[in-house]
Amino acid sequence: MKLKSISSMILACALLITGCSSVAEKKQDKSNVVESASTTYPITVKHAFGETVIEKEPKNVVAISWSNQDTPLALGVIPAGVSKANYGKTDKNGLLSWTGEKYKELGVDKPVVFNDVDGLDYEAISSSNPDIILAAYSGLTKEEYDLLSKIAPVVAYPKLAWQTYWRDQIAINATAIGKKDEGTKLVSDLDKLIVEKTAKYPSIKGKKVAFCYFSPTDLGKFYIYTSTDPRAAYLIDLGLVEAESVKELAKTSKSFALEISSENIDKLTDVDMIVAYGNDVLLKQLQSDKLLGTLPAIKNGAVALIEDGSSLAASATPSALSIPATIDEYLKIIGDAAGKVK
Repeated sequence: MKLKSISSMILACALLITGCSSVAEKKQDKSNVVESASTTYPITVKHAFGETVIEKEPKNVVAISWSNQDTPLALGVIPAGVSKANYGKTDKNGLLSWTGEKYKELGVDKPVVFNDVDGLDYEAISSSNPDIILAAYSGLTKEEYDLLSKIAPVVAYPKLAWQTYWRDQIAINATAIGKKDEGTKLVSDLDKLIVEKTAKYPSIKGKKVAFCYFSPTDLGKFYIYTSTDPRAAYLIDLGLVEAESVKELAKTSKSFALEISSENIDKLTDVDMIVAYGNDVLLKQLQSDKLLGTLPAIKNGAVALIEDGSSLAASATPSALSIPATIDEYLKIIGDAAGKVK
């Protein structure tokens, strides 16, 4: 999932992976699910395109787009088909490592994977005979939703494309497959894991952060992910704080990323540290840039760099399976950057 409204180049690269400190942010948004205390049918799921009625417990679960398959897999449900990963290091089946490993754990060596990176493969999706299509975290258009709905009931994102937090992804997808209680426990277990892991990195807590995307070929502008994006929201889960300057810039936008001219870098002086896709070569470029290099976080090297296209880069957009798989590595990189804050 990348930012279609910015450019086709970003759509093809790191912006699409392309996944909160206040009580309101950490709570799951349950307003989109209408059901009784126990999982009984029919279930009605409200979303951006209306509502979907699920008449009975789905047997053939299909998950499309980014990370939706990880919820059923984490709950022991083997999907009848899933989308190929469009970013990160993938296995022979086109899946990210944590997804592929879970399939193997459940006894499946060759899962059904849709080659839909360049567009939904409606024929393949239909051939998998789905009872439900999970897309709680996706960029589905209304046209795509309507076409998929002719195949099976579709669970789309609650409000805006690519802006479903990992807790809500789990809650929505788990409820849709009849495992609401199991989904609630899964969220609780992951929250406990995050608390346990972050306790080892007290230097991270409270640092003001901005999750950015820099293009090495054009440093005249860059992008900041807002806290409506799962990447930036995950950093808050890990103990960081969204910089006030980023909050202020985001007030006038409904997008999950903001385009910033490097000439306006002085608006971000309250940022203690940055998380970005790249490596030491990019850091040197940033530090030598006459505009970006003036930002204290960049000047101090307080930049947590995630190798573009790596498994860790893919896991920066968190899912039910990626969080436990990569949290140690992620916290190590973030902790190292936090230690350079002056």
